[in-house]
Amino acid sequence: MSPDKLIYMANQIATFFESKPHAEGVAGTAAHINDFWEPRMRRQLLAAIEEGRPGLRPLVLDAAQEIRRPADA
Repeated sequence: MSPDKLIYMANQIATFFESKPHAEGVAGTAAHINDFWEPRMRRQLLAAIEEGRPGLRPLVLDAAQEIRRPADA
């Protein structure tokens, strides 16, 4: 999946959780990505964050530390 599509999807999740208190939004964004995204998608999103790709909402960036990093296969 393209990094732009993953960023779009992560931002959609974050937009939903932005109406919550910040800590709850961070936890909710990370939990949704951990629960519903396959490891390959999480790996690609984390790589995009580490590369500093533009366009990520602040809540996604804040949630990044709580997103489970898949084991390399």
